[in-house]
Amino acid sequence: MSEEKIQKNVLGENLESCSSNPLTGWYRDGCCNTDEMDQGLHTVCAKVNTKFLNWAKEAGNDLITPHTEFGFPGLKDGDCWCVCAGTYSQSIKAGTACKIFLKKTNYKTLEVISLEQLKKFAIDIS
Repeated sequence: MSEEKIQKNVLGENLESCSSNPLTGWYRDGCCNTDEMDQGLHTVCAKVNTKFLNWAKEAGNDLITPHTEFGFPGLKDGDCWCVCAGTYSQSIKAGTACKIFLKKTNYKTLEVISLEQLKKFAIDIS
């Protein structure tokens, strides 16, 4: 990411890092930063679990299988990852949503999912 200002989270605070192991984010910088090129809106910092991963794979978004050619290690239960806001919204409707971190979830997510809805799955509610 260029020298843009720090992006904000859904609480209006500075966005916190989501995961460096595995290294996540649209920019692979550990944060759920985004820009206009990120059509998937990889902005929700999720602590994935097996139920969510299996659902996502069945829905056509395989996050389990490694793709080393893209630097993607494949995810397992307990990993944190910047998932697409649309995918996460669908998982809520499907009843398979995993826990998320509000302080690590980009404010752009609010264009897809309300804060009230996000709070139902938050690990870090103050």
